[in-house]
Amino acid sequence: MRGKSPKKRVILPDPKFGSTNLAKFINYVMERGKKTVAQSIVYKALDIIKIQNKVADAVKTFDEALRNVMPQVEVRSRRVGGANYQVPLPVRGERQFSLASRWIIGAARAKKGLPMHKKLATVLFEASQNLGDAIKKRDEVHRMAEANKAFAHFARFAK
Repeated sequence: MRGKSPKKRVILPDPKFGSTNLAKFINYVMERGKKTVAQSIVYKALDIIKIQNKVADAVKTFDEALRNVMPQVEVRSRRVGGANYQVPLPVRGERQFSLASRWIIGAARAKKGLPMHKKLATVLFEASQNLGDAIKKRDEVHRMAEANKAFAHFARFAK
């Protein structure tokens, strides 16, 4: 690696709830730099969760959904002796958050026929109940890691 690695930027908490995780999630939802649109989508989704599911704190439901979707292990390709192996490795905290966010948003975007805030609300609530497409994605990743446990001894060579 050449030069210094860039300094980690500090993300300010979101203005409405004061949550840094929510601010990062809003940044993931954002497209083409339209942050106010992304904020309105996420805030409307949280309002829907609060009203429809009679939850006292929608941010707690959001955090629960993220916690449920975060993967503990993943497989990484590792080339050893001319063969590629899928080596199961533990996932770092930052990557857990980004993968969970990506899977939740992907599951919401995959649904058709509703506005984004309604789709996001359903996906978040399902994920907080350990249901839905985002949880399926996490289980799929965990299954892959479980199936390739035999190659775990290659993990010490992995980066």
